[in-house]
Amino acid sequence: MFLRRVVSTTLPFSRRFFSSNGSHDLSKAISELNQEMESVFGEPPPSSLSGSIDNQSITQDMNLSTTEMDVKESFAGLTHIGRKGEAQMVDVSLKDISKRVAIARGKVILGRKVFDLVSANQMGKGDVLSVAKLAGICGAKQTSNLIPLCHNINLTHVRVDLALNPQDFSVEIEGEAASDGKTGVEMEALTAVSVASLTVYDMCKAASKNIQITDIRLERKTGGKSGDWSRDK
Repeated sequence: MFLRRVVSTTLPFSRRFFSSNGSHDLSKAISELNQEMESVFGEPPPSSLSGSIDNQSITQDMNLSTTEMDVKESFAGLTHIGRKGEAQMVDVSLKDISKRVAIARGKVILGRKVFDLVSANQMGKGDVLSVAKLAGICGAKQTSNLIPLCHNINLTHVRVDLALNPQDFSVEIEGEAASDGKTGVEMEALTAVSVASLTVYDMCKAASKNIQITDIRLERKTGGKSGDWSRDK
């Protein structure tokens, strides 16, 4: 019983030494533990106990190192994920300033009844396409307030175009955002299209609840370290 009490009181103190990654520090910690137990019992601890502690410590260190490596590898390609998997805002201070442009598109399927009302500008809330256009522009400028990890960038240009498509009774929306800066404007273009689409829905929802917002996507972008990209390529 005395041995059990001594070991239980001694081991928590010695565990502090096992957090080191260096083999020299680990050996030193084990040596100090042996001396500590020798001062209590008058003789070194049994080799089986020493070896058990040594092996256990090495195993724990190896498991910890493996876990850390797995975490780092899992998030290596994600710029918005930190080393431990936490969300983070990307530091763009070292990036080069370049002309950046992004174009996104989306569609709002109205159905024939609502489509005819929008075409004739007879919706109760007013001119659907004009209001949605302004909403999309405002939305692009508010992107960093809506998307937590987006940078607050200076936009040099925002364009939102809406067109009626009689083939599927829809409103087709295209948004473009541009900036001379250190980070891309893809989110601004996508936000412009998304907010314009939601505005079309809001303007028309009294006439139908069957309206669908669909196919919001990035079409192409230019500038930045990754260069140009197009959905067609």
